[in-house]
Amino acid sequence: MNGGPSIIRRPASEKSNIELINSLRSNFIASKQAFAPTTNGTQSDEAKVTHIDYTAWTAQEDGSLYVPSTNFSQAGLAEERSQYDITVKLFFLPNTSASDRCKHTKEAVNLVLRELHMESIDLLIVSFPGVSFDADDEEEDADSQSGESEDLDAMIETWRALEYLHSKGIALQIGLAEFGNERLEKFLPRTKVKPSVDQINVRDCCVVPKSLIMYAKSEKIELLTHNDCTNILPRGTVRELLGRDENGAGVLAGPEDDSEGLRGDVEPQWVVKYTAVVRDRGVIEYKGYFAMAEVRE
Repeated sequence: MNGGPSIIRRPASEKSNIELINSLRSNFIASKQAFAPTTNGTQSDEAKVTHIDYTAWTAQEDGSLYVPSTNFSQAGLAEERSQYDITVKLFFLPNTSASDRCKHTKEAVNLVLRELHMESIDLLIVSFPGVSFDADDEEEDADSQSGESEDLDAMIETWRALEYLHSKGIALQIGLAEFGNERLEKFLPRTKVKPSVDQINVRDCCVVPKSLIMYAKSEKIELLTHNDCTNILPRGTVRELLGRDENGAGVLAGPEDDSEGLRGDVEPQWVVKYTAVVRDRGVIEYKGYFAMAEVRE
């Protein structure tokens, strides 16, 4: 995208977080079925699977509840590290502090490394809550983002965690999502390691502003496009996924006083998406998600 303005077209009906939600739900169901009692050598019906106690198929580790339990000893990627391009995108969700994000960044990347059995990733992209790119507003960016500029300190504090992972050779490149021209101009002077990538969402059919293209080129920042939601996992969706209705995992307690499960308000914190592509074939060998939420009484 460094040769001039580009036009990106996508189906209007495409919804970017459907894959995540379906992945979480199917993973919950498969894990519950693995622990379901059998009758005459056959798996129990779906109604019985629904009522399996969540403690049977989840696991506690270092004060966290893994839903479902995860066996990190299973084989990760099949080839050597040099055979892959590994991209990780970390979505921070609303109501998370900058200090928490620093800790969460390291936790999220560590989960991906444990899952893939690798020691590093090629690219780590961070997406901040409430930050979205709009080509139509780019020329008025300074005015439209006046409120967000007050949160620049929090973004920089979070960025320090990415810079740390870069300095340790864990993230070979680090990048941003949804930063327009004005936001980049404010952000870059305060960084120690500049982003290699700026990933923007050009919805439906948009022309990437020439000012952004020229500025990114001058700063040696590669512009990439995506179709991810900023708030990829809303609170209501998490409660639905973990609740006790027929489509829920049964981890959260219901409204009844004697209902089993965790009690409290569910606050999603982050989602991480990771993809491993075989370099010489351009084929995705491994793709997945981790998500973290807190239950607050």
